[in-house]
Amino acid sequence: MDVNGDFSKRVMLHGDSIEWESSPMAGVERRRLDRIDTENERVTTIVRYAPGSQFSSHVHTGGEEFIVMEGVFEDDYGAWPAGSYVRNPPQSRHTPGSGPGCIIFVKLWQFQADDRSFVHANIDKIGAVAERGRAGVEVSPLYQDEHEEVRIERWAPQATVEFEAAGGAEVFVLEGGFTENGEAMRRHSWLRMPVDSVIRAEAGDAGARVWIKIGHLRGL
Repeated sequence: MDVNGDFSKRVMLHGDSIEWESSPMAGVERRRLDRIDTENERVTTIVRYAPGSQFSSHVHTGGEEFIVMEGVFEDDYGAWPAGSYVRNPPQSRHTPGSGPGCIIFVKLWQFQADDRSFVHANIDKIGAVAERGRAGVEVSPLYQDEHEEVRIERWAPQATVEFEAAGGAEVFVLEGGFTENGEAMRRHSWLRMPVDSVIRAEAGDAGARVWIKIGHLRGL
């Protein structure tokens, strides 16, 4: 079953308002944000691992990208605490789980087939630089190629923020909140904007820290 599978439409969801549903593995639950019901199952979701839960070993044929929001995520490559941003490219294999439990924001099957770039970063520790021409905005780059760009942005309190999403965009709120198109977004809210759109936002009184991915929705 498709979930928000029409990529020509703007979608905004509050992650904490979606009911948890069981996954095929005991102790692992999820909140689906979008999903295309095909053999490859392109999906964006929030996943919760109970303490001691684990998936069986598997290959990510289409790649996996995630942010650890709470707890510690563990796999063959290491133990990833809250604040970790990880890209495991197509054909990577791991056995994911969590001893203490964790919550992650994760995207599957959304890589270019020939991408082989691993990324492991802690977004709580990497630096940020003011972006020229955008008052009140600081940027921490995470990944960029000819198909997409991924970054963290910090928006000052009450900053007015605007950027083009020629190839579409996703915004996931890590801290704080903002208003866009008359809708208030808060921690763990998710916004998906279609190709050739413009995001116009106003940060809240506490500002905002957001994960942004742009350019990756062309052709969908």
